[in-house]
Amino acid sequence: MWMKKLRSSTPFLQRLLLGRREIVISSSNTQFDFPSISPNVEQFPQFIPSRKLNFLGRTLFSSEAAQKNSCWNCCNGVSSNTTPFLVCTACGCVQPVDQSVDYFQIFGLEKKYEIEGENLERKYKDWQRKLHPDLVHTKSQKEREYAAEQSARVIDAYRTLTDPLSRAIYVLKLEGVHVDEEEKINDVELLTEMLEIREAVEEADDSQALKQIQGQLQEKFEQSSISFADAFQSRKYEEALAAIRRLTYYKRANEEIVKKL
Repeated sequence: MWMKKLRSSTPFLQRLLLGRREIVISSSNTQFDFPSISPNVEQFPQFIPSRKLNFLGRTLFSSEAAQKNSCWNCCNGVSSNTTPFLVCTACGCVQPVDQSVDYFQIFGLEKKYEIEGENLERKYKDWQRKLHPDLVHTKSQKEREYAAEQSARVIDAYRTLTDPLSRAIYVLKLEGVHVDEEEKINDVELLTEMLEIREAVEEADDSQALKQIQGQLQEKFEQSSISFADAFQSRKYEEALAAIRRLTYYKRANEEIVKKL
């Protein structure tokens, strides 16, 4: 029966099941306003309440990153395997991007799925105060370029870590687990559930009904986020990937509802 429904699916369901998820990467034209960490009431929450899993994962500092760094301007050396060398503490000059430093290290966070939003936002704003290109306009051309690159990377890191789905994909990639973001879904249960959601959305005759469906989706999204955290902590990566698939489709369904509100 569900296959018959699938063949007669509407454009809404086609977008829901076959749509491609895109991750926007900042370019040289990046706007450097500080985005608010508070979620829009029509969107899923950016942070799932932490349950204090205390999973550290494997450290990702390479041997090169742990070695002594030297400032290109004053040649002052810094030897640390805990603090990313983005700005020289001696002369204050912005340093070139070090790709061996991951997004969690940029903000001094443990590499785990569940994070504290307030700490992330505070550290993000601290970095932007130091790296924002508008704040180094009197510096040399080299340092202005470094600042633009560092600021763009900090923004990318912030956006990735504040979104539960993007953060889930990112932590798996750090563990060396490939995430196929264009994978076709063969999970009959998930497909059936999405068909039911589609029917409910199409039959909703006012915004109140749509928001009720949206609330149900949010609960499903949060539960799948918790399932991902448990699977990731236990290194059950197949289960983690299954949770990501559900997160992807719940988020996509929510976006379709937002368009109708």
